[in-house]
Amino acid sequence: MVQVPQRTALSGPALIRLLARLTDLDVAESSQSLSDRLSQWLGWTDAIGLSTALNGSPPVVAAGARGFGSAEEDECARVRAALVTSIAGDSASGRTNRRGPAAVPVQVEVDYAVFRQRYLSLQQAMETRIGNLRGHLRAMLAARTPSMARLAVVDAVMERALSPRERSLLASVPGMLAGHFERLRLAEQAALADAGSTGTAAAVTPGAWLDAFSRDMQSVLLAELDVRFQPVEGLLAALRTR
Repeated sequence: MVQVPQRTALSGPALIRLLARLTDLDVAESSQSLSDRLSQWLGWTDAIGLSTALNGSPPVVAAGARGFGSAEEDECARVRAALVTSIAGDSASGRTNRRGPAAVPVQVEVDYAVFRQRYLSLQQAMETRIGNLRGHLRAMLAARTPSMARLAVVDAVMERALSPRERSLLASVPGMLAGHFERLRLAEQAALADAGSTGTAAAVTPGAWLDAFSRDMQSVLLAELDVRFQPVEGLLAALRTR
């Protein structure tokens, strides 16, 4: 296997730490505070909307709205579990075909485009299902109290303002993994060639690199799911308060 150069350990979400470990990018800790970074990401129309949500009169709470309960908690858990299952169920995508005669693995050329498209497809599923869930929870929050209704408006403004940047940043992840895919493939080719020249080919399992890459891609997808689910967790926490 390719040895990735050691870098200074990063803090922050598991997604960032994983990408720093698996890619050849030199990632450095940001010296900017969260508020400074957000000020660069929010346009003037977003800033106005956020200021209005924070400083304006609280939204009117509609009467007779259905309360938050275990059904909503269960639905959030079901959505997350379904996405995890989709990610985990992709483990066999593009793997080496090993159904040939014993000790004669059949190698299949694998194009990274297959993995890229699968990653993008799973990202779309996450964005759609989590977005729908977030909107539903926000509507429930808006029906609770004036202060919670204000929080729902703030969440809506932040989603509208930050979603394009989030989408752009996360869309770059499949491209970042392409280098890892290629390094693992070339490392196994070199190991097989070396083993063949020394008569130790049996010590190298052809196609093992593809299994390793599939596991790494799943780990990145699960870490991305954690990041995408954070707003939902925040809304759930607010709804649980009495």
